[in-house]
Amino acid sequence: MSNQTPTSPAVLILGVQLADGTRTDLLIDGPTLADPAGAGPDVVRIDGAELIALPGLVDLHTHLREPGREDAETIATGTRAAAAGGYTAVFAMANTSPVTDTAEAAEHIATVAGREAVSQVVPIGAVSKGLDGIELAELGLMARSAAGVRVFSDDGKCVADARLMRRALEYVRGFDGVIAQHAQDPRLAGQDACCHEGPVSGSLGLPGWPGVAESSIVARDVQLAQHTGSRLHVCHVSTAETVEVLRWAKARGVDVTAEVTPHHLLLTVDELLGYDPTYKVNPPLRPAEDVAAVRDGLADGTIDIVATDHAPHARHDKEHAFADAAFGMLGLETALGVVIETMVTPGRIGWERVAEAMSVRPAQIGQLSNQGQPLTVGSPANLVLLDPSRRRTVDRDASASLSRNNPYHGRDLPDPVVGTWWQGRRTHG
Repeated sequence: MSNQTPTSPAVLILGVQLADGTRTDLLIDGPTLADPAGAGPDVVRIDGAELIALPGLVDLHTHLREPGREDAETIATGTRAAAAGGYTAVFAMANTSPVTDTAEAAEHIATVAGREAVSQVVPIGAVSKGLDGIELAELGLMARSAAGVRVFSDDGKCVADARLMRRALEYVRGFDGVIAQHAQDPRLAGQDACCHEGPVSGSLGLPGWPGVAESSIVARDVQLAQHTGSRLHVCHVSTAETVEVLRWAKARGVDVTAEVTPHHLLLTVDELLGYDPTYKVNPPLRPAEDVAAVRDGLADGTIDIVATDHAPHARHDKEHAFADAAFGMLGLETALGVVIETMVTPGRIGWERVAEAMSVRPAQIGQLSNQGQPLTVGSPANLVLLDPSRRRTVDRDASASLSRNNPYHGRDLPDPVVGTWWQGRRTHG
């Protein structure tokens, strides 16, 4: 499905609940929401009495693999998976092949997305050339390019050099960019580290990845952000110590935001006891006390958003001994279900916080003015319609993604997405 397809038939959703609990009628007829009073007799009508409408979800952390690893994912298949999960915009990480470290590379992704994507695709630029952590990439040129890059990350690798990190923060301040850090001290958790350091790593004989390798980098970076007056975003927070560092930084007025992944909200290090490489992810799954801490952080706003870190891999990259398998899990199609399961159903957050964490704030952090907007007449027709009571047993072979490294396969989870609309076009459901 190309994004050049005609606008979908007009749809009138009657009496649907919005994030704030109010009920309204929504008319989707073109790229902006129309006045329901103008609905014609031939409009498709949906009874919204048992449904909830949220602004289209926005993922600040997606790996689409194109260019370079189209055997694992493409922009077309990745955005179909995004639409199935309720997303209308995704930010594509820079660790492609070639790396997105030039204006031309960023513009190429934007051009392919213009032909193939069923959601908005926003390129993330690399912080350093080739993700090597030595020399700054073309930050300014990427920002001034037609792709309009505002988020920069070496995700998959940490910007470990403090001087380079400081320079990057200073550079992006001029155009209100943000540096998104993969916090992993390479001396404390090297490339071979693949399991949370503790009893499980010891019993399995796997190289340990201590939590302090994350929190120590975050502690350094929030101070650099304060010193430079720039914006820092912390990727995939996974430890209780990191949550405490973020609380400290925010209390001091540091301009820092942070994300948590669905898998760090639900899964623990105990999943690794069967040596299943599906559960190999970076940062690793943590103990239950860390899972509890990141849930608390998301509930109280210390952690600003949920981001999927959707990381598809071809079978031949995952089907290895655990220590040799690739890092990463799928996440786009199941993210909202995991958030409902871990945060909404237990009463930890309500739908307004879901909308804030999965749409409004990620759009603000990434400077997307056309996403995360209230569902009112004249607003962009980017929305997800959901039935919070619907559930399913996750089947990895039913995924829209090209890859099958789904950590929730066989697990009963909420299956809420009834329909997704992007720019007035129905992209799922």
